[in-house]
Amino acid sequence: MATTADFKNGLCIEFNGELYSLVEFQHVKPGKGAAFVRTKLRNLKTGKVIPNTFSAGVKIDVARVERRPYQFLYKDDSGYNFMHNETFEQVSIEEALISAPQFLKEGQSVEIMFHAETETPLSCDLPPFVELTVTYTEPGLRGDTATNTLKQATVDTGAVVNVPLFINEGERIKVDTRTGDYSERVKS
Repeated sequence: MATTADFKNGLCIEFNGELYSLVEFQHVKPGKGAAFVRTKLRNLKTGKVIPNTFSAGVKIDVARVERRPYQFLYKDDSGYNFMHNETFEQVSIEEALISAPQFLKEGQSVEIMFHAETETPLSCDLPPFVELTVTYTEPGLRGDTATNTLKQATVDTGAVVNVPLFINEGERIKVDTRTGDYSERVKS
């Protein structure tokens, strides 16, 4: 058991019979009345974010979760298959649990969060940035750089990313997996 004083971003708690991750919190002490904590909680099964207010000092149930390093192997009818980096055990995860499945490619390292008591996978997080190769894009027009215009490019995972006009086929780019946006060109 913990209290609201133990809140920190990323903390997993059991609330209303389900597992939630703390997205953000704010301790509020009004001039009149008791203190309270405003929170935003993300449901680990559905991904839905809900606001909730806890009274200061109230007891909460902290869920034990473990983050383990895995490597993406392949995708088949049963889902996405991953292998643990140290024990070599394999696990299959459905697409809904993966944060950005369109940027997964074979051999990619990920972090899978498991509920410690039930050993069920809760979420799969890619690194914040991945390096991908542009497989198709229209050629940029020379001299059309006065504005910050973007064009669509298909990367080697099949995802479509908006990139600046100077990016050509065969170039490696860095993509932000949290937003799906182009970050920078990778220098060889």
